[in-house]
Amino acid sequence: MQMFPTRAEDIDRDWLQARLDQAGVLDGALITGYTTTAIGTGQVGDTVRIALEYDRPSPTAPASIAAKLPSRDATSRATAAHFRLYLREVNFYARVAPLIPSRVPRMYAALIDDAGCDFALLFEDVGPAQVGNQLASCSLMQARAAVCEAALLHASTDGLPVLDEDWLQGDPDARDWIIQAYPGAQAAFAERFAGQIEPEYLEICEQLAAHCATWFHFTPATRCITHGDFRLDNILFDIRGGAEPLALVDWQTCVTGGGTSDLGYFLGTGIGTDLRRAHEDELIDLYCAEMTRLGVPRTRETIWEDYRIGALSGLSTAVFSAAFVERTERGDANFLSMARGACSLALDHGSIGALLNWANNHLETTLC
Repeated sequence: MQMFPTRAEDIDRDWLQARLDQAGVLDGALITGYTTTAIGTGQVGDTVRIALEYDRPSPTAPASIAAKLPSRDATSRATAAHFRLYLREVNFYARVAPLIPSRVPRMYAALIDDAGCDFALLFEDVGPAQVGNQLASCSLMQARAAVCEAALLHASTDGLPVLDEDWLQGDPDARDWIIQAYPGAQAAFAERFAGQIEPEYLEICEQLAAHCATWFHFTPATRCITHGDFRLDNILFDIRGGAEPLALVDWQTCVTGGGTSDLGYFLGTGIGTDLRRAHEDELIDLYCAEMTRLGVPRTRETIWEDYRIGALSGLSTAVFSAAFVERTERGDANFLSMARGACSLALDHGSIGALLNWANNHLETTLC
């Protein structure tokens, strides 16, 4: 029996009242009305803003909240369940967010069914905010703020016991399935974006597909919780009308991994090649300085190889997602932008060569 709504139109007053009462934010106020408005551009989940009305003023009752629910698209929904994306996001808000100083929306309810197909999240509405847009890049100040927030996430989760919990681990069966499916995804990606992506970048894509088994066995030297999709579309700037600098959202791909993957992902796919090339050294140094300040020493020399390889995560995400989530016009633009940025970084720094060098040092030759 379904115990929570999975569509915005199925949310009702009694359910909202019970959940916000349980979260301890209403202080006796009763919800008398509400309206919902779609927000966000996610393709794996649907997000709405819920504006609330009450029978009396309450200093703690939120004027609005956000709700995240499963995608209406059957393909996206099945992909999310197969890779435990909904489980990861629900568990992040319920189990990890309370333990760390990273600025994420406060969670009011985090529910998921046993199959991992249906879920419901209620959390803080941090608007008004400026939603990051990877198609438009960002300012250097915003890039610096994001890099500092990445360092805060990575440093604060370094060594946490939760890192070893099953839901944060890669699934070997799913990994093997991805390895088998990836060349087909690359073929579909190449066909979809023929004539739109530079030939030298397409060559990087083909090389990664040829060595996808090596890539999906890559293990960074450090361990922390990584966001996994650390790009501008998942960062809200100037939240609460400018009262705070930013918040991180969309935790469906968080895993135990290396922070350098988030860093390479962000600088490759997130900010645009022009900004990245002009300020890459500064931003890498900033990340290392923040990690060191927070008690987890890092230097450019110690992270460089993992950073070069980690940049490929944005490329593989773009290629694979383009084949297995709902197709939209903005989604295609996002995937193309992500792939071009990641290929640019990979070409600049020899990421494929770095991956193969890592494999020669760490894996059996049969995997290479």
